[in-house]
Amino acid sequence: MATTPTMDEYRQILKSRDEHIRESWIKAMEARLIREELQKCYRGEGVNHLQNCKELAEKYAGMIRENKVKGYKQIDTEMP
Repeated sequence: MATTPTMDEYRQILKSRDEHIRESWIKAMEARLIREELQKCYRGEGVNHLQNCKELAEKYAGMIRENKVKGYKQIDTEMP
């Protein structure tokens, strides 16, 4: 049978959950900024966009794979 956490433990769980969610949102917003820069690059470079915007496209592709926002229920199942 699982024990009920104390108020201090519960506050710590909520604090760590909020920090994790905040960090994941920051990473998601960074990916959004990279996407906007990539769109500007595509528009500005015209037909040469595949060659000249390659680094931004690769960075953005990596960021959308890694930087996903998780809900608190998934975070709670990952915590010990």
